[in-house]
Amino acid sequence: MKKKVLVAVSGGVDSAVTMGLLQEQGYDAVGVTMIADSDVPAKEGAALSAAMGWEHHVIDVRDQFQAHVKNYFLRQYEQGFTPNPCIACNKYIKFGILFDYMKEVDADYFATGHYARVGYDEKYSRYVLQKASYHLKDQSYVLFNLSQEVLSHLLLPLGDYKKEEIREMARSMGIPVAEKKESQDICFIPDGDYRAYLTRAGAVFQPGDFITPDGEVIGKHRGVASYTIGQRRGLGLALGYPAFVVNIDPEKNQVVVGTEGDLYQKECLVDQVNWVAIPALSEPMAVEVKIRYKSAPAKAVISRDGNLVRVTFAEPQAGITPGQAGVFYQGNIVIGGGVITKK
Repeated sequence: MKKKVLVAVSGGVDSAVTMGLLQEQGYDAVGVTMIADSDVPAKEGAALSAAMGWEHHVIDVRDQFQAHVKNYFLRQYEQGFTPNPCIACNKYIKFGILFDYMKEVDADYFATGHYARVGYDEKYSRYVLQKASYHLKDQSYVLFNLSQEVLSHLLLPLGDYKKEEIREMARSMGIPVAEKKESQDICFIPDGDYRAYLTRAGAVFQPGDFITPDGEVIGKHRGVASYTIGQRRGLGLALGYPAFVVNIDPEKNQVVVGTEGDLYQKECLVDQVNWVAIPALSEPMAVEVKIRYKSAPAKAVISRDGNLVRVTFAEPQAGITPGQAGVFYQGNIVIGGGVITKK
């Protein structure tokens, strides 16, 4: 009897090839698309599935998406953080609600078109998350929240391929979206204008002071939700040197502006940590840490600091941003990760 797998289908080439590959491997593959912010992905997923003859389901998750992703995004900016909404969506929606739906349709596995790999570590008797073979497309950074239950039922068939190979497979399978472009924006902010979105969502922009790291007032800002660590453009300041946002203090309604050198820090704290390759951190561990999706892994030591994890980098890192994820690696294996928080 064929094993049944529920595949998250977005209407794009990656999820379509995921369906095709799993069918070729002998699985009974069933597609599912969520209505999160709009019904466009569901319509595209349904149209693609109809064209390919795939069984397809649609789940309306708009209320949950509003609560766990869009409201989270708004609250974080108001508190001076710079969130990554894709991580919240993966945790609560894709690998929460959609994963649970796997059981409703009596599927054995859940699959997505993410570029990463799942393995099993005999040493700890645990499932592990690994980087994709093609590191330029690796998406393990946004998957650090996956639980052992999810990993034990997760198939990631694209983890060993390059994007060009996926498009070629799509052509050979007769998939009509083989040349479809990838979206580079947050799904609910397609124009990329975060401030306009936050305004529509009800964010309060209370003007306050720009200050130097020494506390000198050097101008007025438009509200802390307008800024992120490392920002250089749009400050409206003429200081005679390149100025960057180096800290945001929502309690005092202040935005600290300094030089590029002020962006570098040797340490940061990480909250809400999910351990993947290990059950818990019992002693300091040498790892590499990614502080942004596109950043290169940096050598560091992680250690317990109460309920948090302290990251001590071998070399100071620029633009460590509260709200972004800090993900810990040893080689290709994700040890764990969490959300960078303020001191």
